[in-house]
Amino acid sequence: MKALITGATSGLGLAMAEILSQNGWELILTGRNSAVLKELQSRLKTNVYTVTCDLSKPENAYKLYKACRKHSIDLLVNNAGFGVFGYFSETSLKSELEMINVNITSLHILTKLFLRDFLKHNHGRILNIASSAGFMTGPKLSGYYASKNYVVRLSLAIAEELKHMNTNVKISVFCPGPIDTNFNRRAGVSFSVKPKSAEYMAKYALEKMFENKTVIIPTFMMKICVTLSKIVPESIVSPIVFRIQNNKLKEK
Repeated sequence: MKALITGATSGLGLAMAEILSQNGWELILTGRNSAVLKELQSRLKTNVYTVTCDLSKPENAYKLYKACRKHSIDLLVNNAGFGVFGYFSETSLKSELEMINVNITSLHILTKLFLRDFLKHNHGRILNIASSAGFMTGPKLSGYYASKNYVVRLSLAIAEELKHMNTNVKISVFCPGPIDTNFNRRAGVSFSVKPKSAEYMAKYALEKMFENKTVIIPTFMMKICVTLSKIVPESIVSPIVFRIQNNKLKEK
């Protein structure tokens, strides 16, 4: 069995790579840090292929797909992603467009291209990494929340289509809350609540994916938050999210 994991040099992607390798999976790992990729290649127990790849440039998603076509991929984990913090009127447009390319455009490209291959062989899984943010509006992380809404809705639509196609191909979307990764450090904020470890989240996501769970939400608190976001009026939810984001900045 062979898995392709994007954004595999730290955090959730790294933890998933370690778990899958421990369970005998061969891996294709991507990221921007070639040194870390080489270290993983030498450290992990199974065969590891690496591709240094910056998915903020959509053409690299096509290049990554072509590089992987010679391999028989059984699992695609679209993990690469980041956020840009601040008032929408003040944040860097360049950074936001790069974020959209990573979180949406490249994920969309890889999902479509690998899904087509999986359907041809009637075999394969896709795990898209979204967020509990994918069910909410996110003032001061507006682009990030919007991008994860896209990932959630795209994944759910594909899942429904697959139900009508008499296929063994599966898609899941992972929607965690805070994880102890480099995400908030890159966004320039700190956690307002205690995060779960990347190892815990990776194990949970993979276990539920292999159980064919479509929407994967870890922890009781996040399940409650997502449920409330669906039934509580937006006029109440958005101010609460705004205060949470402000607290992140104050606690930095």
